Amino acid sequence: MTRVQGCGRQGGMSLLELLVALSIMAMAIGVLYRALGASVQNAGMLQEQQKALMLGQSLLAAKDAIPETGWNESGESAGFEWQVRTSPFGSAQPSVTQLHSVVIYVRWSDGGRIRSIELQTLRPQRNPVVAVEGAR
Repeated sequence: MTRVQGCGRQGGMSLLELLVALSIMAMAIGVLYRALGASVQNAGMLQEQQKALMLGQSLLAAKDAIPETGWNESGESAGFEWQVRTSPFGSAQPSVTQLHSVVIYVRWSDGGRIRSIELQTLRPQRNPVVAVEGAR
C-alpha cells in the first residue's frame, strides 16, 4: 500500500486567518461606531439650532411694526440669550412709510462652544397716533 503525501490537509480556517478576520471586523465596527456617534451629535446640534431659529422667529412675530424710537431689547429664554437691534433703513420720505432693519442675534452654549444665529429682516415703522380734537 502506498500512501499519497500532501492530501492530509483538511478544509477550514487556521488560527491566523481567524485573527485577521476578527481584526477586520473590529475595525469596521469601530468606523461604524464613530459614524453613528457623529450622526447623533449632529442631530443634537441641529435640534438646538432649530430651537434658536424658532425663538428668533417668535421674537419677530411679536412686533409687526417698529416704533419711531426703534426696538432695542435683549433677554434670555430656555438657555438661549437673545438680542434685538433696529436701525432706520434708507432715508425718510414724507409720503413713504419708513422701514427699519431688524437684526436678531440668538446665542447658546453647546458643550462649551458658543454657537449663534442671526436673523435679519425689514419692518415698517409704526406711525404715531394723532389725536383728533373733539373725539372722545
